[in-house]
Amino acid sequence: MGDVWVTGRWLKVREFGELESAIMDVMWDGDQLYVVREVRERMCYGRPVAYTTVMTVMNILHRKGVLCREKHGRAWRYWPTEAREEHDARLMAEVLRSGGNEGVTMRRFLERVSDEEMESLLNAVTDASSGRVPVP
Repeated sequence: MGDVWVTGRWLKVREFGELESAIMDVMWDGDQLYVVREVRERMCYGRPVAYTTVMTVMNILHRKGVLCREKHGRAWRYWPTEAREEHDARLMAEVLRSGGNEGVTMRRFLERVSDEEMESLLNAVTDASSGRVPVP
């Protein structure tokens, strides 16, 4: 998802574990349905991963509601339930609403963004306020 400032350093914030993230990167980067074998072949992961491990994790992601699937012969074909950007936006909203004072949380967040990120946020707020849909 992004980085968070914790005790003097930036840390990655993720909903997924490392293997889940590697699988979801394949799913989001492709514009098609994948069987487990195809995902395993395309994955960028630090070490070899068994087919059954990838299959198990994809089944877990399906149960979590992150992947959809349909039967294709003896195998399942998978696809993401939402685009990466939709997923990240949902997580950001969940974090904002997770507790504490939303106004203070938002201000603390804004104190941590770069100038480029601030410009992007201002453009997004302007677009959302006017009802325009930004062009990617």
